Amino acid sequence: MFTGIIEATGYIAAIEPKGEDARYRFQTGKLDLSDVELGDSIACNGVCLTVIEKFNDGFAADVSVETIKVTCFKHYQAQQPINFEKAMLPTTRFGGHMVSGHVDGIGEVMAIEDAGRSIQYTIRAPQDVLHYIAIKGSITVDGTSLTVNQIKEDCFFLNLVPHTLQETIADSYKVGTKINLEIDLIARYLERLMQTGAVKPQ
Repeated sequence: MFTGIIEATGYIAAIEPKGEDARYRFQTGKLDLSDVELGDSIACNGVCLTVIEKFNDGFAADVSVETIKVTCFKHYQAQQPINFEKAMLPTTRFGGHMVSGHVDGIGEVMAIEDAGRSIQYTIRAPQDVLHYIAIKGSITVDGTSLTVNQIKEDCFFLNLVPHTLQETIADSYKVGTKINLEIDLIARYLERLMQTGAVKPQ
């Protein structure tokens, strides 16, 4: 589990094809790896990956063909900017929301506009993802826990303050950038409970 609070940014240092799969080496910037062991989980742009090799400046992880197919990893090349978050501990300050590191769909940046000291991003999302997004609710964008300000047709809107822009890869986004989206876990499980009749509308 993760909280969506990004700990560091870095980039993909190298990609080694392994048949249909691939091994990715990440340069992790200021991320503290002193407590990371082989087999630990680290969210990379919102995708939960397992550390299989550790270096002074980063780590390597295998990415399966399924993960490549359903996430933005199918678009990534070396030097791609990456948000990093280590798996949460029982003592972790819960500053974001519950994030599993399992991507639900791929969004696209449609517009970027100044909004006072913040930047407003217009994000187009697949309908099967947009269905779960609520105004003032949480959404995970490339691993970052963010609050939805508005929903219109097939898009939702986010306002990112200067601190978020500085501490994540969002300042590298351009119109057309593809991003990983994960919906709020509570919305997913609540719908499932209602479908099975365990929870009935009042």
